[in-house]
Amino acid sequence: MNVGFFYGIEMKRVAIQGVKGCFHEIAAREFFQGEDIDVVECETFEKIFETVKREGIIATLAIENTIAGNLLQNHILLKESGLKIAGEQKIRIRHNLVALPGQELESIKEVYSHPIALMQIRNFLEDHKFLKAVEWDDTASSAKMIAHEQCMGKAGVCSEWAAEIYGLEILAKGIETNKRNFTRFLVIADPWTVDDIKKDQTPNKASLVFRLPHDEGSLAKVLSIMSYYCMNLTKIQSMPIIGREWEYEFYVDLRFDDYLKYKQSIEAFQPLTKDLVILGEYREGRQTI
Repeated sequence: MNVGFFYGIEMKRVAIQGVKGCFHEIAAREFFQGEDIDVVECETFEKIFETVKREGIIATLAIENTIAGNLLQNHILLKESGLKIAGEQKIRIRHNLVALPGQELESIKEVYSHPIALMQIRNFLEDHKFLKAVEWDDTASSAKMIAHEQCMGKAGVCSEWAAEIYGLEILAKGIETNKRNFTRFLVIADPWTVDDIKKDQTPNKASLVFRLPHDEGSLAKVLSIMSYYCMNLTKIQSMPIIGREWEYEFYVDLRFDDYLKYKQSIEAFQPLTKDLVILGEYREGRQTI
């Protein structure tokens, strides 16, 4: 496993999409509680995969949100990368209005953040019509920009952690419209690093991807086998296969209590599928409230 050292302390290196203070970093710190980590900032999700493969490090990857839905491109990137899932972390997304210290809410004219974050605080913006929403690359980077450029009269929407990192004051806390806003993150790495992260763990969840032939009832047959072996289907996502009109891949998450039955179910339905890939077998992640 690729690790770094800071004043003699061994630290896990974890790639994140965004800058320090973003929710990807929060997910990483929640997953590796009690361990020292060194985050590696990546501009895009594609850069996460390039960095992990080039440097042999770990990454956190947002895969679905309870409001915005699945991040479909990340499913494809994961499958094509050859990396595996070591675990997952589910975190509550809390948005806060932050600005340079010494300002009142009424003095703020513009609010910067990621477009999805701005969408998720629409009720707050409706109640404060003097605030102009401005789209920015990322939640945490909006806080970083305001702090580094010393922007008075401007605020960002980000986590409390980002506000603390960049020395900003929280003017309004928990301004998200939906208080049941959660994002699920995967922890990914090369297969050898994944084995090291998962040591002494018994998996109770798996993520798979497969194709099905254009035969009547092909999906129903696979689902029946999963049910017979007591697999809990927690997610199924169909994705069109580019270049093959009207053909689809199925991304599936299974929850199980008996690992042997899970393996038996794979053996039973694999002959009915094409190009079955097990993206990861891991422990179901904690959910922060």
